[in-house]
This record gives sequence, structure tokens and C-alpha cells, in this order.
Amino acid sequence: MPLTDPDRLFPYDDALRGLARALYSSIQTLPILSPHGHCDPQWFAQNKRFPNPAELFVTPDHYVFRMLVSQGVSMDDLGIPRIDGGPVEQDPRKIWQLFAKHIHLFHGTPSGLWLNHSFEHVFGFLEPLTVENADDYYDHIDTTLAMDEFRPRAMFDRFKIDCLATTEGALDDLRWHKQIIQSDWSGRVITTYRPDAVVDPEFEGFVDNLARFGELTGENTATWDGYLTAHRVRRAFFRDHGATATDHGHPTARTEDLPQDEAAALFAKAISGRCTLAEADAFRGQMLTEMARMSVEDGMTMQIHAGSSRNHSARVFASHGRDKGFDIPRRCDFVDALKPMLDAVGMEPDLTILLFTLDETTYGRELAPLAGAYPALKLGPAWWFFDSAEGIKRYRQITTETCGFYNTAGFNDDTRAFCSIPARHDVSRRVDASYLAELVASGRLTEDDAFDLAKVLTTDLVKSAYKL
Repeated sequence: MPLTDPDRLFPYDDALRGLARALYSSIQTLPILSPHGHCDPQWFAQNKRFPNPAELFVTPDHYVFRMLVSQGVSMDDLGIPRIDGGPVEQDPRKIWQLFAKHIHLFHGTPSGLWLNHSFEHVFGFLEPLTVENADDYYDHIDTTLAMDEFRPRAMFDRFKIDCLATTEGALDDLRWHKQIIQSDWSGRVITTYRPDAVVDPEFEGFVDNLARFGELTGENTATWDGYLTAHRVRRAFFRDHGATATDHGHPTARTEDLPQDEAAALFAKAISGRCTLAEADAFRGQMLTEMARMSVEDGMTMQIHAGSSRNHSARVFASHGRDKGFDIPRRCDFVDALKPMLDAVGMEPDLTILLFTLDETTYGRELAPLAGAYPALKLGPAWWFFDSAEGIKRYRQITTETCGFYNTAGFNDDTRAFCSIPARHDVSRRVDASYLAELVASGRLTEDDAFDLAKVLTTDLVKSAYKL
């Protein structure tokens, strides 16, 4: 018996289910476009086997380990590296057994769907993971990972990934992307420019980061003009390594459009370490507008990931660092926050700014009306915590009536867990097929238009939004 129901996530009604199934079948095998994520480009540059099942499924996936941590499991016992280099569990089999002991925590969750999809469709399991069969699972996956057809590049091709974007900081040397470009492999792995470390005055080591930024670009990053030029230089460097987009993980969507002399004075305060919290926020806001202007110049799509209280646990941040499952949704304003930037560039027809949020309450009230009016704006897909069956469905229901489908950007998986990519895209395709079937059944859409839209939502909007 398969681990996953072939009709999962389709409507209960038989007629609706049949149409949803047909719509899904029309897009099920289309290539995957993964335009925003956090997979490691080193995997594809070196093409070495994935080390073991724990490092494939547990330690890179903060969806997985945050759930275990919420039930009192120690990050150290899960082998999550500490920033101080302190001891953590090194035996991957013990980590796997601990994971299996808590597998019940994922019942009914998106992670449960993704894991079972990966176990069945990537590794051939037909029985669920349990404590009793954990060693058999481990041995089978570990043996399989030693095969050439389960190396990163081969799995990339088998997953039918047309393009996968990773995310690198402004100071990254992009060595792995260069190695991929120079290899004889045809897989398309591109980078994304994420300048947070040299844009956020509250980022650890900000002043030292700016010095390094200057060294990399040959610009005087102690001056406002030199600093902006350095960004242009690095953006060009990233474009040379495949980048089509930038990414900005700001706590809020605040933007500013200060006169350049005032912006220069604010920058001087930031690099002196004397700016207040409010001034740091204002500087981040100014830099969103500056980045938008640069996107007008160079054509790069701009992604704003706002509405997250990042690294919420001071204890986890101190022991294990950033991106360890403690980014928590917060209230987020867009209408007033984006106005300075939109007054500056919002009517630019060739600019694409993708808005992401963890605050669902803004979908219908702010985001869809904004994207339904400004040429520069598009809605990013339902993001972390909401890239689930119910989250994607709510997103469609709340936004479609106001901004339609064509002011959205399809789906992206935003993952660090490689094997979950086809699983996550499968969920999105099933939910969209179900939503389109409901529109047909209620007389709001013809069947022909539904089949056309199924493909548009799966591939066309992503290609357009990210200029792939």
C-alpha cells in the first residue's frame, strides 16, 4: 500500500475530484522551476554523495527539527552544529533513531506529507517510518545514496528541475556556482543576491562586513556614493553567475526615499555604530528603495521577505546562529510602509518587486489591492508556515478576486531540504488544481481556461516573474 494517497488534497465531491484530478494530470510532470531557495550549491558543484539519511532529511530542514525541539528534543542531540564549535551528536544513526521516535509529531502536517512523498517516490518505501523499522529505513537510504543515480546532479535531473536558485550573501565568492558553470553538467543552478549583511546596521559585524565589501569591489564603502557603487558591482558579479533576482529579508516592509544628502548622513551614522534602532530601521528602508532603483537599472527581480521576527529565541541564536527554525510571523504593514518606494518606482512597467509575508491578514486588505494596481508589484506565493495545502488555498481564495492570477508569481519552495522539492511542488500543483476545479464548478471559469491556468500557475508565471 502506498504511503501517499493518489487523490490527496483533492476535493471530497466526486465530480470536483474528477476535474481536479484531470487538471493535476495535465501539469503533474511539468519541469520544476525553483526560483527561490537555500539548497547548498556545493552539492552540485562537487556532486559527492549525500553523507547519510540524517544529513539529508533532519539536520538541514528547520521545518523538521523545530517540531522536535518544540517537544523538548535538544538541537545538540539532533546534530545541529553550534556556532562555538561545541559538541553535538555525531552519530547519524542515533539522530535518525531519535527522528523516527518522534515521527508521529508530523501527522497531519505539511512536513508529514513532504516526508512521506520523499520516502515513497524517491526511495521506494511503502511502509511508514517507525521506531521498529528505523534501522531498515536508514540502511536502505544509506545504501541507495551510494549509487551514482542518487548523487545530487542525478537526482536534480530525475526530479525534472529546470532551474534551481540558491541564495548567497553579498560577500560570498560564489566559488561553487563558478565551478558549476565551468563543469560539463547542463543543470541550471543560479544564485540570488542577498545583501542583508551589508544593508542592516543591526547585522552582526556590519562595519567589518562593509570593509570586506569594499575589498571585494575596490570601492570606498566608507562613503555613501562608494557604498552604492559597490552594490552595483556585486550585483553585476552575481548576474555573471546566473542571478536574475535579489532577496531582502527585512523585519518590516518599511521603505524610505530620503534626499541623497540625508541618506548619506544616515549612512555615516550607521557605519559609526551610533544609529538608534529607529535609524537602523530607516536605513534598511532607504536601502529597499535604492535596491529597487538598481533593479530598474539592471533588470533584476526584487524579492522582499517581510513580516518575520527572525531568530526569535535569543538562546538558540547565541548557541546555533541564524535560520534555526525560530523565525516567527508578526504583524506587517504594507500600504504605508511601501509608499515611499512606490512613489519612486512603483509605476515602472519593467520592474518586478515580489512581496512575501507571514502575516496572512494583509493578503486581502493590502497585498492583493497593491499588486492589483501597481505595475511593479507582484505577489510572492504563500511563504514559510503558509506554503501548505490550507495556506496555499487560503492565499488563492483571498487574493484572486482582487489581483487575479497574473499579478502573482507561481510557487517557490524556499527549502534547504533537497528531497522535499518535488514533494512541495506536488502539493502546490494539487491545491491549485483543486482551486481551479472549484471555480469551474461554480461557474466562474470555463474548463478550457482552467487547463490553461493550471500551466500558467505551474510554470509561466514563475518564468515571467524571475526572468528565467
